[in-house]
Amino acid sequence: MSHPELRGSRPVGNLPVAPTTLADVAERAGVSRQTVSNAVNNPELLRPDTLQRVRQAIDDLGYSPNRAARSLRTRSSHLIGLRFTPAQEGTANALMDRFVHSLVEATAQAGYHVLLFADDDTEPLSAYDGLLRSTAVDAFVVTDTYLGAPQAAWLSEQRAPFVAFGRPWEEPGATHAWVDVDGAAGAALATEHLLDKGHTRVAWMGWKKDSFIGEDRRAGWLRSMHGRGLSTTGLASRVEDTIASGRGASAVLLDEAQPSAFVCASDTLAMGVLHTLADRGIVAGRDIAVVGFDDSQVAQVVPPGLTSVRQPLEDVAVEIVQALQGLLATPRVAQPGVLLTPTLSVRGSS
Repeated sequence: MSHPELRGSRPVGNLPVAPTTLADVAERAGVSRQTVSNAVNNPELLRPDTLQRVRQAIDDLGYSPNRAARSLRTRSSHLIGLRFTPAQEGTANALMDRFVHSLVEATAQAGYHVLLFADDDTEPLSAYDGLLRSTAVDAFVVTDTYLGAPQAAWLSEQRAPFVAFGRPWEEPGATHAWVDVDGAAGAALATEHLLDKGHTRVAWMGWKKDSFIGEDRRAGWLRSMHGRGLSTTGLASRVEDTIASGRGASAVLLDEAQPSAFVCASDTLAMGVLHTLADRGIVAGRDIAVVGFDDSQVAQVVPPGLTSVRQPLEDVAVEIVQALQGLLATPRVAQPGVLLTPTLSVRGSS
């Protein structure tokens, strides 16, 4: 009888190629059919020499695991759930698009696929609950780690495998796996770049205090300014992450603080600054320098090119998939939090 977990073929006389059987692999390796099944599905149960012998037989005969059949037995979907939200109107933020693409590539290399799903903002856990109850996914990637977001805590309570893109800001002692980019290091990198060019009045355009990510990035600007013995009094603004907000706040800073450069918590705010400069006939990069954060596609094409902090999203995706593989292994392999360092893409605006 043909075993559904292995697919291969062998010639039978002059007849067309026929599917192989589990018995063929077992006979080749000199083991039982159950041992072959264990080698495919539960290799940790076998002794290393036995596992090697079975795998050699599989390689010799040219077989590959039939993931679909194995999934029926193990109830494994090989799908990773990711909540996807559309880009906010009035922003330049397409960070999620690049992250999703990177995650799809990284998961595919590990034999998984990404299942995108939407959720009701008024009931942010309903879709997670539905997917978990139906065993439609093996694990989740959570990007909602902002103040008050319930996803990570809820999934932890359900003992559901997940990895967060973002630190557990509200619960530093949380033990779930996470991967993040060092925002403070990125803002410091941007600020040091401007200070090295001779700027001493470097303004900060950031988000409101309830944004952990925004405050983390602001800390990098503060550290660099104070490290050079420079005052930051009157040089900071906290606003909503929209182009309109960045436009209005930068106009106020120009009038009241006379900065020679801006470091922004996002490319969206930096775009608002560029609009204000254009309104006043000020040339970005020549008269006043501007640096954004996230290195969006907009940053790469807007004249004269927006200098921006680039998050290593490709590396983030790889680290997330490695953590997921550990969580889905038998036994589970816990991975501590991973903090990656961004780079600076220098363009004409600075």
